[in-house]
Amino acid sequence: MPPGGPPLRWRAVRHLTDRFDRAAAAARDFLDTTMTIPSASRNAIAAHRARERKRWRYVLLFLLITAVSLVFDIATGPSMLSPSEVIRSLTGLGERAAMTDAIVRELRLPMALMALVVGAALGAGGAQMQTLLNNPMASPYTLGMAAAAGFGAALSLAFGGFGLNPMFAVPIGAFLFSMIAALFLFMLASMRRVRTETIILGGIALLFLFQSLLSLIQFLSAPELSQQILFWLFGSLTKATWPTLILTAVVTLVCCLLLLADSWQLAALRMGETRARSLGVNVRRLRMKVLVIVAVMTATATSFVGVIGFIGLVAPHIARMVVGEDQRFSLPMSVLSGAMMLSAASVLSKSIVPGALFPVGIVTAIVGVPFLLWLIFAPRRSAL
Repeated sequence: MPPGGPPLRWRAVRHLTDRFDRAAAAARDFLDTTMTIPSASRNAIAAHRARERKRWRYVLLFLLITAVSLVFDIATGPSMLSPSEVIRSLTGLGERAAMTDAIVRELRLPMALMALVVGAALGAGGAQMQTLLNNPMASPYTLGMAAAAGFGAALSLAFGGFGLNPMFAVPIGAFLFSMIAALFLFMLASMRRVRTETIILGGIALLFLFQSLLSLIQFLSAPELSQQILFWLFGSLTKATWPTLILTAVVTLVCCLLLLADSWQLAALRMGETRARSLGVNVRRLRMKVLVIVAVMTATATSFVGVIGFIGLVAPHIARMVVGEDQRFSLPMSVLSGAMMLSAASVLSKSIVPGALFPVGIVTAIVGVPFLLWLIFAPRRSAL
């Protein structure tokens, strides 16, 4: 080797070798990175799908519980029936008595199905009001819509239906005044720079206003009329018929499908108005649309069964505890939770005193208050 160091060609070869080694190391690092990212993504996707399957299993479980509650609701009454008799009568299989079919299909089935439909409407309405206003205490009842419906029904009873058949006048009056209360909320929501707290306070003001007017009508009415108003305000499923059931079910189904179509916007709104606007959600238009849908659904449900509280307030909390905030799951779960709660309340209303039928609204209040207190003071746990 010459004294001046290695020949020039050897230095060039070593230089090229070093560059090759560095390039090979960089290539290995790149390959490791490109192989790691899909692996992490696959794990995240697998975990997300596992959570979704778990949520769907909870939805199916609540659906099964609701079906069982429906059977027991039909079986419970002055003429006690066994669940097997109810199932045979509903399916038309096996031997069954004509009297049993008449009791199940003509008398109890409309009432039991109306409990499911009204509970579903109140549960869905409460869930969307809480999402819309970002307040856990928001519901059609606490915002005055139910009180307005009660005042409209009482006014129709007090004035003899305004010349109409009371069978039609009472639901029409309840629907109109519930929509009047909703119109007031629409006006608040349409104003610029109006915060959600303002809408909630406006709803509470409506609640006290219509309750005061209702008390005034009861004070001025005859005892017999006051008793009719009081019974209707406690909520009752006894006047459910197949036409009213079909109408309420169709309205509830259409409204729930419209809400489900905006599930991603409602999920974005749940994260806050600023975040929703950054994702391209027209918050003002969405707020108006949801208010209209909830008002129509709530007014239709309460106009046939009366004022029923706590369903729209408690059912959404149950849904969020079980499946989280994702509207694709929380909305169906709120529907099922509301239906299950009102169906169970219907069973209890017929079981407290054998042979007597308590207004279902009293049962929901008795059960709902302790449950609401438990929700308030129970330790929080993470959603799925």
